[in-house]
Amino acid sequence: MISGGVLIAVLTWKAGSPTWLYQLSKAGKLCVPAMNVNDSVTKQKFDNLYCCRESILDGLKRTTDVMFGGKQVVVCGYGEVGKGCCAALKAMGSIVYVTEIDPICALQACMDGFRLVKLNEVIRQVDIVITCTGNKNVVVREYMDRMKNGCIVCNMGHSNTEIDVASLRTPELTWERVRSQVDHVIWPDGKRIVLLAEGRLLNLSCSTVPTFVLSITATTQALALIELYNAPEGRYKQDVYLLPKKMDEYVASLHLPTFDAHLTELSDEQAKYLGLNKNGPFKPNYYRSAAA
Repeated sequence: MISGGVLIAVLTWKAGSPTWLYQLSKAGKLCVPAMNVNDSVTKQKFDNLYCCRESILDGLKRTTDVMFGGKQVVVCGYGEVGKGCCAALKAMGSIVYVTEIDPICALQACMDGFRLVKLNEVIRQVDIVITCTGNKNVVVREYMDRMKNGCIVCNMGHSNTEIDVASLRTPELTWERVRSQVDHVIWPDGKRIVLLAEGRLLNLSCSTVPTFVLSITATTQALALIELYNAPEGRYKQDVYLLPKKMDEYVASLHLPTFDAHLTELSDEQAKYLGLNKNGPFKPNYYRSAAA
C-alpha cells in the first residue's frame, strides 16, 4: 500500500515467523515500516491456539483416517500452536510427548501433564510426529530413518522448512502417492512413513480454517493497514512494530457479540485503583498473551 508516496507493509496472516523482518531491520535493510500482525495477541490466541486445536484433528482425519486413542504422538514445540495440538490430541486419548528448547514453554508442558523429551528418545516408538516450532530441520533424515513402519509425519509450524523433505528425494527411497496430499515414502527394507502435504502446513493444505478465525485475523490486518496509512508522518520509521494493544482489544470486542457476551465495565474508582482508562487498553503494550 502507498501512503504519501511511502510504501508500507504488514506482516500478514500465515506469512510465518516475522524473524526475517527483524533481521532486515537490524541490518538497516528494511526500506518500509512494517506492522507485525503475526505476534499480536488476537493472532496468537485465536489463530495459533484455538484454530490449530481443531485443525490438527481435522487435517489428520481427512488424510489418514487415523484413530487417535492410544496413539503415541510427539509434538515438537510448545508455543501456541503446539499447545493447541497437544490439548486436542490429549482429549482424544493420545499419549503425547513434547520437545521444546525454551525452559518456560517446557515447564508449561510439564505442568499441563505432558512428558518433555528429546526427539531421539522417542522417535522409534511414536505413531505420529508433528512439528510446530517455526524453525528449520527439526525432523531430519536421521530421525526418519529410525521411525517405525507407518509413522505419520506432518508440519503445523512454519512454511515447509521444519521437515527435511529434500533428504528423502534420493534414489534408494521410493515415493508412492496414495491420495491427494498423502505420500508413502518407502525404504529398501519395505518400511514406509506417511508424509502429509510434502512437509507443508497441514492445516492449510489438508484442512479448513473456520470463517470466525479468518474474520479475527483479517480484521487485525485491516486495522494495522489503516493505522499505518493514517499515521502522521514520522510516527513510524523503517522498522518493525507490534500492533497497538488498543487495536488488539478492539478486534476482540468486535467478535464478542457472536457469543452474546457482555463485558463488565470498571467503575471510576476501580479504574483509578488500577491506573487504567475505563475504555482500555487494559494491558500494557509489551503484554503478548497469558502464556509464553
